[in-house]
Amino acid sequence: MSSSKRKPAPGEAAPPAASVEETHFGYRSVPIGEKQDLVNDVFHSVARRYDLMNDLMSAGLHRVWKDILISMLRPPQTRAFRHLDVAGGTGDIAFRILDAGGDKVSVTVLDINGDMLEVGRTRAAGRYEGRIDFVEANAESLPFPDKSFDAYTIAFGIRNVPRIDKALSEAHRVLKTGGRLLVLEFAPVDTPLLDKAYDAFSFSVIPAMGKMVTGDGEPYRYLVESIRQFPRPPAFARMIGAAGFRRTDYRVLSGGIANIHSAWKL
Repeated sequence: MSSSKRKPAPGEAAPPAASVEETHFGYRSVPIGEKQDLVNDVFHSVARRYDLMNDLMSAGLHRVWKDILISMLRPPQTRAFRHLDVAGGTGDIAFRILDAGGDKVSVTVLDINGDMLEVGRTRAAGRYEGRIDFVEANAESLPFPDKSFDAYTIAFGIRNVPRIDKALSEAHRVLKTGGRLLVLEFAPVDTPLLDKAYDAFSFSVIPAMGKMVTGDGEPYRYLVESIRQFPRPPAFARMIGAAGFRRTDYRVLSGGIANIHSAWKL
């Protein structure tokens, strides 16, 4: 017997087509299964100049924001502490954590993009011997057992994840009881006057700057658009709570251009 589907009889309505789950890629709607490859292409093209562009785009402010993140984390000086930094391929956050903590602090840097991880490995170059490792994997499906880490950070990466709810659930799963989640991320700016100046800079200057520095401005147009599509802080805090975290809070930085979200697995 044939296993093919029966064709509708004359005059009979065709069955509805299966719906395709969509998400945003910048201002475009794309099938959710395609977003990760599109994001990967963005970061393959900018990996070598990623940290330089962060300096140029933020006028160095990203360094201040990251230092605030580390001060909130407070890596311990005398006890073992296993940390997971997700979407941190170039090592910028990981190196700060290792410098701030004692020699019993170790960091696993996880990124889905091999080019970003290669930048991090090159920068590490024998530093922090035995205290840092680099893993290529997906934030939505972490290759670690339950309750593996004391803390989890993700800086400017969560908005690029196709299924943010899955990434947050995975963060909750791999954290130990009492573990902390810290998310540093941009957000749409609502502050009067600042919002217009920020939009003008973002859409006119940043893509042009990206083209000049990396040879391609389109990845930075996506990154700018992705910020406008990301949930505002109260909504994102509710998403963190829905993943099982408690004591959710956020700290507004530079008039709301960026925020640090904090939560605990209790």
